[in-house]
Amino acid sequence: MDPLLVITNKGAGTADDENLAVALDVLRTGASVEVAATSSPGELDSVLHRSGSRRIVVAGGDGSIHAVVAALHRRNELKDKTLGLVPLGTGNDFARGNAIPLDPAEAAGVVLNGEPRPVDLLVDEVGGVVVNNVHVGAGAQASRRGARWKKRLGSIGVGSANLGKLGYPIGALLAATHPPRLRLRVKIDGAIVNDLDQPVLMVAVGNGAHVGGGTELTPEADPEDGRIDVMVSRSVGPIQKISYVAHLRRGEHHKRDDVLYLRGSQVTVTGEEFWCSADGEISGPEQRRSWRLEPAAYHLLLPHDPEAAEQP
Repeated sequence: MDPLLVITNKGAGTADDENLAVALDVLRTGASVEVAATSSPGELDSVLHRSGSRRIVVAGGDGSIHAVVAALHRRNELKDKTLGLVPLGTGNDFARGNAIPLDPAEAAGVVLNGEPRPVDLLVDEVGGVVVNNVHVGAGAQASRRGARWKKRLGSIGVGSANLGKLGYPIGALLAATHPPRLRLRVKIDGAIVNDLDQPVLMVAVGNGAHVGGGTELTPEADPEDGRIDVMVSRSVGPIQKISYVAHLRRGEHHKRDDVLYLRGSQVTVTGEEFWCSADGEISGPEQRRSWRLEPAAYHLLLPHDPEAAEQP
């Protein structure tokens, strides 16, 4: 197998260090491995500059895979890359959506024996990327508040547990007490699907299905299907909000009458000021954002597809 360059977060906690050691033990049974810990975009860029022909393995969470993909995209080196992922983060939503095991040893096994498959990417109007999911409105508000609690709790450990994982549900609970009501125009492939006269609770643009540590915000999104999934929630009434949250917890919200669930290749959101949460990174306030699909942008090592294996 090609040599591996494992990129990890220099600021990872003790539990992540232990899981990384487990993964490295497995990886070293099948390949030569170099580990590079980075803590800034400059350090990451330097590591990628000397990566050569080695296969890159991201050992971290959604933020880590986002950072590596974004850097490679910026360097115009993404198209020819095959990446592996060993999920060590708190949410690991991109790993969940791609059936990559959350167990570090099993994930390392996928890196060694998995199938390289092309996956899509979302690119915004200024060249930024979204690996998994971007959302505005209630979800972004929950992410903003959750990020604060994740940082506060992340330094607290109980055994090997990372209490930072509680940040997401705490943020969602706080956002639910005062959810936003935004007037936004949403266009998909140039067609208006929601206009300013129809207020929304949130808008999600999904390449992957999960956010916030397992919530299926765009349940039917598939990063291999060459389409963007768009979910627009119009559940702005008091009772509607409660019902929407209940359906969201079951992954059935996209079937509601007050929710639009559509697909396309380019999405634009304009209107009142809003915040964005893209792969967990918060930005804003904004009044206009757009995203386009870049199909088969790179290859990712994934578990073998049993259905594909059965086809003649």
